[in-house]
Amino acid sequence: MIAVQNRKGYVVMLVKMMVSDMDGTLLNSERKLSAINKAKIRQAVNNGLLFTVATGRMYRAALPYVEQLGLDDIPLITHNGAVIKTTGGKLLAKTCLEPELVAQVIDFAEKLGFYVHVYTENDFIYRKSCKESKWYEDAVHLKGIEAGDKFKEYNQGIAKILIMDMSLVHVKEIMNQLKAKFGDSLHVQNSDPSHVEIAAPGVSKAAAMLKVAAMYDIKQEEIAAIGDSGNDVPMLKAAGIGIAVANASDEAKKAAAYQVGTNNENGVAQAINRFLYLHNNQKSKLMGALMLLQSLGL
Repeated sequence: MIAVQNRKGYVVMLVKMMVSDMDGTLLNSERKLSAINKAKIRQAVNNGLLFTVATGRMYRAALPYVEQLGLDDIPLITHNGAVIKTTGGKLLAKTCLEPELVAQVIDFAEKLGFYVHVYTENDFIYRKSCKESKWYEDAVHLKGIEAGDKFKEYNQGIAKILIMDMSLVHVKEIMNQLKAKFGDSLHVQNSDPSHVEIAAPGVSKAAAMLKVAAMYDIKQEEIAAIGDSGNDVPMLKAAGIGIAVANASDEAKKAAAYQVGTNNENGVAQAINRFLYLHNNQKSKLMGALMLLQSLGL
């Protein structure tokens, strides 16, 4: 990608698409979308940027936040990339886990004594109400389905599985055991210190991001991505510009080429200011620089 620098020394690149994680990145620690982030995103979109989110949340839990941005009908990447669906409700892509694997993962988690729930395109289902299910319902402002003894019957059309360890002690151990037991038949990752998230092979925010880019004829190097957690790492590596917020995990920071302020400091708005949004005078200077480079054969 061709890049020049503005007077402040920021790298200015030709970015056509920005993909942002939600929790811990776009949303602050109160799980709210700040007025500053909203205004900056709208400004950038009005100047031609395609903005969307890539989240581990299911579609219904992500949509209300994106609707606050007041954008046109755009694809949302949900369920860590397993579901791509527009804000208008059109399903563009969905990849589900094999039913027998869903049942096996449920057995795996429950035998170890950990809470587990499964996601369809629009709902999440658990065996019985408990502190973990209530915590999650409060976090996403949605009520799940308590399935009781029929829990394992919910194995069709499952886009993602979540195993939760509120103690934070056993997450890595759970991930390692899942990988050892199921190998390449599952994609195991985590987005929160207490979460282990399971999807079908090949499912990731990165893969979904590239699918959306292809829909708009946007090249990989024309994408910027910003995130904070392990499930953002492939996306940060795949994007032309990978950006981590300052509160990101060490793994995410290592994967990103750049860093901005925390999610409580409007890191997404900072990223747009620093890397994406071009004022008219900056745009003119950039185009002039690009024309010069092209004339020199560079």
